[in-house]
Amino acid sequence: MEGENTFKQWKKQSLNRLDLSKKGSIDRDVANIVSFINSSEHHFTTSSCSGRIILIDGVSDRTDVQKQNCSWLFVTHEKCKKDDVVAALQKSSGDAVFKFEPCVLHVQCRQLEDAQLLHSVAINSGFRNSGVTIGKKGKIIMAVRSTHCLEVPLSHKGQVLVSEEYIDFLVGVANSKMDENLKRIERCLIECVFLSLVYGFMVLHFYTLYCQKYSLIWLHTRMNLSDIQFLIRRV
Repeated sequence: MEGENTFKQWKKQSLNRLDLSKKGSIDRDVANIVSFINSSEHHFTTSSCSGRIILIDGVSDRTDVQKQNCSWLFVTHEKCKKDDVVAALQKSSGDAVFKFEPCVLHVQCRQLEDAQLLHSVAINSGFRNSGVTIGKKGKIIMAVRSTHCLEVPLSHKGQVLVSEEYIDFLVGVANSKMDENLKRIERCLIECVFLSLVYGFMVLHFYTLYCQKYSLIWLHTRMNLSDIQFLIRRV
């Protein structure tokens, strides 16, 4: 009972906390997912990003990369255009780096079993870099992460190192990664997390066993009652 009350207190404090991100609000493409998770008694989100394409300008001749030492020349949570990146690159005075960063969700879970089930769903849906950590105070955090990142240097000491043709190529690669990123969000967090919240964790448990038993990377289905009964019988 004490642990349950502590989790509820953590959740209340987290959800009432001000959004201190640069944007100051939840990204559109994960807004519904975050709402679903936060409506669960077993989970709540502590941070989220739907994925982004950014151009940052770092201090030249530094071996460490720290956000406080970088200026953000360009950022979008959607697909971008070459002309926008080229225009932003002209503002570089240091070492500009073009990056694609996929969706990240940090979810605090009530029990380890809750985190393990969510982890299975994330892995099966393409978020292969997901993991679970347990803090000193007993906080169980499930991180939903992917591996299809992109990071390419474009300038050094303010001097552009690549052609516009190459920038156009990089933008195409980043936009393709963004498309795949949004597909993974839909697969994992709409089809699977939504399933766990609506139909309960017993069904998700059978879903996980089914994927493990038949070596499925992704089970794409909009489940109704007959689908759930079939799934349980197969396991």
